[in-house]
Amino acid sequence: MPRPRQSARKLTLIAFFCVAVSTVYGATADPTPPEQAGAAIPAVDQMPLAAPVTEESKARSEQVEVTEAQKAHAQAVRIIRALSALPPSQVIPYHTDSLPRPPAIISSLFPNEHGLIAKTIRVGYQLRNQQWFKFPAWLSRRFGGRTGRRREETRGRALKAIDLLEHAIELGHEDALYTMAEVSLFPPPALPLNVSRAFDHYSRHADLTGNATSQAMLGFLYATGYGGAVEINQAQSLLHYTFAALSDKSQLAEMVVGYRYWAGIGVNEDCMTALTWYERAAEKAMAQFYDGPPGGRTLPPSTTRLSDLDGGVYGPGASVASTGSNSARSVVKAANSRAAGETWEDVLEYYQYHADRGEVDFSYRLGKIFYHGSVYAASGGAASGAEGVGWIGRDFHKARIYFVSITKLVWPTNNIKAPLVNKKEVDEHVGVTGAIAAGYLGRMYLRGEGVKKDAKIAKMWFERGAEYGDRESQQGLALIYRDGLIDAKPDLGKAVAYFTAAAGQDLAEAQVQLGKYHYDMGDLARATVFFESALRHGSPFEAYYYIAEIHSNQAHNQATLDIHRAGSCGIAVSFYKLVAERGSWKDDMMGDAERLWDISGLRSKGKIVAGTGGVVSVDARAAMVASGNGAVSGAVRELEKEAAKLRWWLAAEAGSEVAQNNLAYLMDQDKSALRHTRFIPTPSNDTARLALTQWIRSAAQRNVDALVKVGDYYYHGIGVSEDESREIQLEKAFGYYQGAVETQISALAMWNLGWMYEHGAGCAQDFHLAKRYYDMALETNSEAYFPVLLSLMKLYLRSFWYTFTGGTEKSLTLWGLPSDEASDDHWYLGRAKEEFKKRWSGNHQGQLDSGNVGEDGKIDESGGYVDDDDPVQWARDRKREELERLQAEHDADGGFGPDDYFDGATNRPGSREGIERDDTLDDLIFMAVLFGILGVLIFMRTQYVARLEQQQPQQRGQDEAAGRQQ
Repeated sequence: MPRPRQSARKLTLIAFFCVAVSTVYGATADPTPPEQAGAAIPAVDQMPLAAPVTEESKARSEQVEVTEAQKAHAQAVRIIRALSALPPSQVIPYHTDSLPRPPAIISSLFPNEHGLIAKTIRVGYQLRNQQWFKFPAWLSRRFGGRTGRRREETRGRALKAIDLLEHAIELGHEDALYTMAEVSLFPPPALPLNVSRAFDHYSRHADLTGNATSQAMLGFLYATGYGGAVEINQAQSLLHYTFAALSDKSQLAEMVVGYRYWAGIGVNEDCMTALTWYERAAEKAMAQFYDGPPGGRTLPPSTTRLSDLDGGVYGPGASVASTGSNSARSVVKAANSRAAGETWEDVLEYYQYHADRGEVDFSYRLGKIFYHGSVYAASGGAASGAEGVGWIGRDFHKARIYFVSITKLVWPTNNIKAPLVNKKEVDEHVGVTGAIAAGYLGRMYLRGEGVKKDAKIAKMWFERGAEYGDRESQQGLALIYRDGLIDAKPDLGKAVAYFTAAAGQDLAEAQVQLGKYHYDMGDLARATVFFESALRHGSPFEAYYYIAEIHSNQAHNQATLDIHRAGSCGIAVSFYKLVAERGSWKDDMMGDAERLWDISGLRSKGKIVAGTGGVVSVDARAAMVASGNGAVSGAVRELEKEAAKLRWWLAAEAGSEVAQNNLAYLMDQDKSALRHTRFIPTPSNDTARLALTQWIRSAAQRNVDALVKVGDYYYHGIGVSEDESREIQLEKAFGYYQGAVETQISALAMWNLGWMYEHGAGCAQDFHLAKRYYDMALETNSEAYFPVLLSLMKLYLRSFWYTFTGGTEKSLTLWGLPSDEASDDHWYLGRAKEEFKKRWSGNHQGQLDSGNVGEDGKIDESGGYVDDDDPVQWARDRKREELERLQAEHDADGGFGPDDYFDGATNRPGSREGIERDDTLDDLIFMAVLFGILGVLIFMRTQYVARLEQQQPQQRGQDEAAGRQQ
């Protein structure tokens, strides 16, 4: 057996020999004989002349190029769509900081990350993803595996797509220009974001074709400077947006131009011009809506603010978004459920468990959830859509299964000619639930949702539901009779009768239809009544459009007084804006952004619902990437979030307040209470300016928390112009806080205003007004008790010190005056209304205490909030009722344990009231003792420092004397 050294020497010699042979062979293979070299190249005068180029050959050549360009473009589009659907394991993120890391087991084996072995492994993994480096085949098979090969294939396909597009562009294919621009700005994860290339191709495409979308995207890039492709130029941006809007082909551009004239961005505010553009955008939205099935298209899910998922901009309790009546909003409930560790899978599993045991309530709720595609349905009825925060994806097949399981308990067989025969005698609750399920089944057959569209079958189900008085069934029958969907013979009389019956049960869609009926008849007064009633009952779309139409006509009427025209213009613009934003089926930037960001939390829990209306869709612009089991890699998630930000930015340019709020919240530079300390770095002023711009735009659309946030930015000097003096910044902060206080719902703004009056920041120092706003903060939100208590104690201490030192200014003296006299000296506008409201609230509270509430403990229409039907809370209540029932059965059996004795002793009548009465006194005593101890400590420290300062000169003199003696 040869030695290892000899074997290595032989292998080296063999390798050198192979290289030498290949070199010699390459140099001598197929040589051209010298005598033939001259003959191989004919003389110039002997070369044949080229055939003349005819028109026919030129046309044939152009046709060949066109065909080749079309093929290249079509192939590139197919590749891009395929890349958009790849799982993360095959995606090569283009960010260098997102490269795959070594497995955790290697890190555990080699904990020293600076060691030689760890560095070698790390370099190898980085080389593996470099385009210029390629592992040998045998090494790739051993260490790369299938994932490595698939990534190499993905890289090759991505390069092929770009190369095909460039080839098509060289051949003059105009659509390839647009595709290249789109794939550069909205790339699938396998391709890099290239804003400069997108700008260049959008510019070339717009110059050649005048395409509205290319013009609009150029306007966006000039307006925001996104990606640094071009400097911000609002004038150039407005020019491109206007060109796109004038083409009458871009709803987004019309919304952008309308919003700019409405908000005065780059132009003077002009309500009538804004009205013109928003009216055009709303008309496009309505055209798309009516282009759908009977009753109109299904509305996109409602949008969600990211801050609401965290309890608001300032967190739970301090934000307007999560306090007061806003705490009953679906997004707040969803946020609370997430905080408690509950997932939509848990809710559906609980519902499924009981539905499988024949409980009709759970079956109905499951069918409703799958029909709407969300745990939270809108309050206006089946036509009002769903909440995006609870989105799980629509599944008509499952919805139909659960609805049919209920209706079979009432109608075992189907009979189109005689729908009401063979009805079983069932419990009233089962019958009513079956009628509601029949209304949903009729709606599915009427609209062709998950089943073949069939108006006759729909009518059968509607008649069954209408027998029990189901409002959705009455609405469905009204649509069939109005449009003559069965026999092509409309019956307006029956339609109005059924619409009236459904509207009497507060169905928003039926009220809209009655409003449209009177609107077409020219009775605007009655139409307005029905439209406004529909708005109160949750209509999210059509009612806004028709009210905007009525006010738009008034605004354009020259005979109307100017003040009335201005008011009508403002209402019309606001309502047209709502319609245009909700009815964006073609360019749903908000929906794409929420799916990319994963607002509903499906992918973070490892569950992705695909299919019609689902979370994941194969769309080259959406860049949605999910793995087979639903786990999305961290690198791809970062790319998706960046893509979501881009779409929110586009929607923010079009005036979407939710998008503006989301952008501001993501870029917020004022999130920490330790600002301007060594613990928190100095915020980025460039990012802060962008955030402040979005906060201001959100605040201008009456977002109260955004108003307070803008005040904070000016108060702390974050993101503001360096040319503004500190006094101007404080005055602006005071103005924004005052604007939030006027809404009467922001305790934080009231507390901030009290602070500014206490310290004279941005206003004249006034302790009385400071106390007044502190008190208002506590009245508005009881959770502000502790900070208000501290502030009032400090305020009284300051006032006491001021009086003790001889101060005579009444505005700074809180001692020695009756409260009424002191308050009369500092009267302010709006106080009479506040005092009346306070007295009325007290009387109203007395009525509530006396029992004047609605059924089920809910406050009735005399003044109060009636909670909506929350599926999660409903499940909790059912669990609690079941536990109470089991406990009652246990007690009936004589079970009484030691815990029950303890509870009986501690929960004796009157004990809780006594505790509550003593809470305030205990807190005051505790705070007084705490401040006393704090004062003693401060005094002792002051004396200690003074004693040290006295001892230092003596010690210095002694040291000098000792030095002289030495």
